[in-house]
Amino acid sequence: MSAITNALTGVIQWIYSIIHNHGWSIVIFTLLIRIVLMPLDISSRKGMRRMSKIQPQLNALQKKYANDKAKLQQKQSELMRKERYNPLSGCLPLLIQMPILFAMFGAMRAIANQQVVEQVFQFLKGETPVYEGWLWVKNLWMADSLFASVAPSLNSMQMVGHDVWHNVWNTLTAGDQQLVIQSIMQHVPEFGGNLDFATAEALKATMPSLQAALVQMPAYLAQITPMAGFENINLILFSFKVYEHFNGLLLLPVLAGLSQLLMTKINPQATGQAPGSEGQTAGMGNFMKYFFPLFSVYICLTSNAGFALYWVVSNLIATAMSYFINIYFDNKEKREAGMKLQEGTVK
Repeated sequence: MSAITNALTGVIQWIYSIIHNHGWSIVIFTLLIRIVLMPLDISSRKGMRRMSKIQPQLNALQKKYANDKAKLQQKQSELMRKERYNPLSGCLPLLIQMPILFAMFGAMRAIANQQVVEQVFQFLKGETPVYEGWLWVKNLWMADSLFASVAPSLNSMQMVGHDVWHNVWNTLTAGDQQLVIQSIMQHVPEFGGNLDFATAEALKATMPSLQAALVQMPAYLAQITPMAGFENINLILFSFKVYEHFNGLLLLPVLAGLSQLLMTKINPQATGQAPGSEGQTAGMGNFMKYFFPLFSVYICLTSNAGFALYWVVSNLIATAMSYFINIYFDNKEKREAGMKLQEGTVK
């Protein structure tokens, strides 16, 4: 997986070297990925459509041979051979795409982690970072949310591996490293003056002093201040705050949920909602119909805006492709039905 993640990261950074904006680089990259995966999408849609057509016959067999599992399996196999349907034709292309989705998440996290560490060191040098935004999102490497500050949160810092801290620290000049150390010593008197990111254990020992100094930096404090009256909003299961310098408008998480819902409407077979589905299959389909949109909102609300942007754009492109692929297969089936009708008339 790391090899795929590194490859995808390299492609995004190559596009960035031309576009000079990670947001639009992600949009272009996502479009390229969907084009590359188009043959798998077509194969998957074809298999799902064929499955939806034979589903009523499968249901009839299940009722007829409900008490004879061996006979049921035999008849189902005969039906699938007759209809030239491979059970893996619908789900296998989707399973092949899953590693790419996970690798893309890893690529977005890798880029975000590096940006977060660079921004932290800028604050500790007494500077205010110039964030890379995209449209309404101010900092692409924090969540698109009213409940996320534009500045890196302490939680986001803790998610970064020691290797990233080590690599970014080594890119700083000796003068900048000294500025960071002096800043920490000024705000944390007990700090020994040694920032060590060589190992995970060393980072764990260093991080408390670094964070303690960071939250005393005026520029950082100004960007993590909650709005008056919104410092601690408590709901039944969780609490949150709205920041004065919030990072986004929650549009990407909402668009993720809506685009996922639209996708299930256009392509219901993808969630097991094939026409004629009954019992457990139909119930699972109804569950997935609402689970996927809610999961999309959650994952984009808790991930950096770069990954949320990839998720939304990927959903929108996949939905558009599903729409046109369905039109293509509908027209093809109509032509084939018309030809069969003509042949029957001639006979």
